[in-house]
Amino acid sequence: MIEQAEFKALGELLNSLKSEEEQGGRLLDRTTLVFGSNLGNASNHDTHNLPILVAGGSKVRGEHIKFEPENNQPLSNLYLSLLHKQGIEVDRFGSSNGTLL
Repeated sequence: MIEQAEFKALGELLNSLKSEEEQGGRLLDRTTLVFGSNLGNASNHDTHNLPILVAGGSKVRGEHIKFEPENNQPLSNLYLSLLHKQGIEVDRFGSSNGTLL
C-alpha cells in the first residue's frame, strides 16, 4: 500500500510538471526528477542494485538500463551523467568512476 501511494504521488507530480507551461515549453522538459530507494533488497538491507527512476529533462527517453550484480555501477556515475546532460562538465561526482548514459 505504501509503494502504491508513493507511485501515485509520483505520477501526479509528473503529470503536473508535464501540463505546466514555462517560457514556451513544458516544465517537465526543464526538470530532471530522480526517484529511487536506498535499498536494492529491503528484506536484507542490501544496498546494491538500487531501483532508480529518472524522468523529465534528462534527455533520456524510454530507456531501461539494468546492471547485473557482478557488473554494477556506482550511483554517483548516474549523477555525473546527469550533470553532463545539463551542460555541467565536471570530471567526478563523489565516488564516480565514469558515466552511465
